[in-house]
Amino acid sequence: MHIDGSSDSAFSSVLDVFTQILEDPEQRGASLCVQVAGETVLDVWGGVIDRHGEQLWQRDTLINIFSSGKPLAAVVLLQLVAQGRLQLDTPLVEYWPELAAQGKQQITLRHVLSHQAGLPAVLEPLAPEALFDWAQMVAAVQNTPPWWTPGSAHGYAPMTYGWLVGELIRRVEGCEPGQAIAKRIAQPLQLDLHLGLAEQDLPRVGDVMRMKGVVNDAASLRLMRAIGSDPRGMTAKAFNNPTSMLTSTNKLEWRRMQQPAANVHSTARGLAGFYTGLIQGELLDTEMLNEMLKEHSIGMDLTLLSQTRFGLGCMLEQADQLSASYALGARSFGHPGAGGTLGCADPEREVSVAFVSNSLGASVMMDPRAQKINAMLKKCL
Repeated sequence: MHIDGSSDSAFSSVLDVFTQILEDPEQRGASLCVQVAGETVLDVWGGVIDRHGEQLWQRDTLINIFSSGKPLAAVVLLQLVAQGRLQLDTPLVEYWPELAAQGKQQITLRHVLSHQAGLPAVLEPLAPEALFDWAQMVAAVQNTPPWWTPGSAHGYAPMTYGWLVGELIRRVEGCEPGQAIAKRIAQPLQLDLHLGLAEQDLPRVGDVMRMKGVVNDAASLRLMRAIGSDPRGMTAKAFNNPTSMLTSTNKLEWRRMQQPAANVHSTARGLAGFYTGLIQGELLDTEMLNEMLKEHSIGMDLTLLSQTRFGLGCMLEQADQLSASYALGARSFGHPGAGGTLGCADPEREVSVAFVSNSLGASVMMDPRAQKINAMLKKCL
């Protein structure tokens, strides 16, 4: 098994866990980066990036990190709040009048970032190609009535989050969400992460594939049953309307579009660097970071049908929920991505971790591979 990169000997047992992950015959490739107090102690990668197993994973290989990119757009919006250009509790119709349709006049940015807006899914059935039409998707969100009274409950918005926060960025910042992330986060911190890939970066992208024979945990089984039993229900529509949401990952249109809920592409180094910048105060001041990490939603998630706990644009630690624990520390925060990617930080230990894989597992929230890495890392700190 090809493994490259650098590692501090104090973290050799974490490297051993990463090596064991790559030795699984179903695992094609992955990268891992760990930073402690701003210093990189582990930056390793291995395996292959293509479906034929011919191209080795390189230092600069980019992978779609799915929902692990959600906190990036949240930070852009929180920076705009800090600048006084947005308010957390002002109805979004002040900035986006068309959102008022279908009884959405009271939805706020706080509701959207903590998944309390009541908009986890688009109501009207959409053709697969609608996914790549920003105006059509935004119109579909505008035309959807809230699935519950905003602020009264929470339900994870796997894709609509991207059109909500992305359109808000477009209207307030005056540029595409990917440009805002580049200007406000990636370029200042020199991070190799991208929302909407430029032509010259496309050859670096690895194909994402599902692992076979992976056992679903209870949370994912419950979700799959709900989607199968009620294909027109809210949960099914959240993940499958349009149906192309689940089948477009390796398409050129997907890699080029700027949908901040699901198609950020990054190296593990880039994702870990984002969390290091965040906990070191380079992206948000202490007051705004504390607001981001404050518990805003907890309890039964109306979309995922499991207990979830959110701050603003990030998922907070749930030590009592195996499928939702970072296995790192009580104040850990971050965001998992579909199939196994994880970006997170533990501010108490000043540690940032990113695990990025092109081999999709079956977990809905935290992937066992990333949890094993974090559990061993915790012992080393």
